[in-house]
Parts: sequence; structure tokens; C-alpha cells
Amino acid sequence: MNVAEMTALIAELVALIGVVITGIVSISKVFDGQRCLLRSEMLKIYFKHQQEKEIRQYEYENFCMLYEAYKKLHGNSFIDKVNEDVKEWRVVK
Repeated sequence: MNVAEMTALIAELVALIGVVITGIVSISKVFDGQRCLLRSEMLKIYFKHQQEKEIRQYEYENFCMLYEAYKKLHGNSFIDKVNEDVKEWRVVK
């Protein structure tokens, strides 16, 4: 392999690495947005039922699924306290 071929190969590798890095950054931004939406939905459920401390079964199940997805996306501990509160509520059908 001559110098020109080696230079072309290195240039292609650098371009490919740039594309991969851009993709990783984009995925990270999507995860950030998804975490935000999950947190927002959990807080909506939380504040809707906070006073009576009672939640319908389907909303509770939905909240649990939202929480699990949020934690898998490395959501922060703020929602952990909210989750602990919701676990103490009365679940009704």
C-alpha cells in the first residue's frame, strides 16, 4: 500500500469515526428527551393524586412502567422519592 492509498484509508476512517460520534451524541440527546418525557408523565400522575393519596390500578401500573423505563435511562434520584410516595398510596380499581 502506497502513501496515497494509506492517506485515503485514514481519511475514510476519520470520516467514519465522525459519523459514529455524531450518532452517539444524537442517541444521547434522544435519551435525555425521553427521560424528560417520562419524568413529566410521572409527575403529572403524582400531582393529580397527591392530595387523596389514592390511585387507580391502571394508573399505578402505568406509573410503575414509566418509573422502570426512567431508571433504565439512568434517571436521577428525584423521582425515587416520588416513587416511594406513590407506593404508599391506596390502589383502587
